[in-house]
Amino acid sequence: MKTSDISSAQRYKITIVLIAVNVAVYVYTSIAGGNALTTSDSMVYQWGQVNGLVLYNGQYYQLLTSMFVHASIIHIAGNMLFLLIFGLRGEEMFSLPEYLGVYLLGGLAGNVLSLALGPNMVSVGASGAIFALFGAVAVYARRSLGQSIMGALIFGFFLFIISAGPDVNYLAHIGGLASGLFMGYVLAKVRKPKPYRVNTSIITPF
Repeated sequence: MKTSDISSAQRYKITIVLIAVNVAVYVYTSIAGGNALTTSDSMVYQWGQVNGLVLYNGQYYQLLTSMFVHASIIHIAGNMLFLLIFGLRGEEMFSLPEYLGVYLLGGLAGNVLSLALGPNMVSVGASGAIFALFGAVAVYARRSLGQSIMGALIFGFFLFIISAGPDVNYLAHIGGLASGLFMGYVLAKVRKPKPYRVNTSIITPF
């Protein structure tokens, strides 16, 4: 990867920008919905992903806007923590367009896959995009070190399992993770990066 590409992503600090956008959206939905702790149903149905509205009413914009809407203050706090962790690592590996491509395409892939859950499914959150970033970072790091990607796949599966729950859109996680793993592999394959000289115990804890 060119030094100029790395510095470009770092200069813009896109991770901080994305966190700021997510927080700003949460503040807006909180004010509009009249509750700072949870997002109102009216805001979720307007800006979240309501599969029935996407499939039958053509409200395709929800596939994108739902990535920036969160159900509660706890929901956004957890997602933004993981975005900070994986996002800052991604800034060191990818150019700005690559980073945004992984984040947005991964999030969209997860949301599109979520349509398979049927018209009654309603979902919000940046989890799919964050899983995509994690997948891309994990695979790219492994390939940069000349190591098998099996460790990244195993750790990705483990992360998916511990994040599962009764109110979790698991298809968004699967779609984001799978697309991120694919994009990270392609970027590493095309670029054939030189060994990534950082503390490997931090970027490859598996």
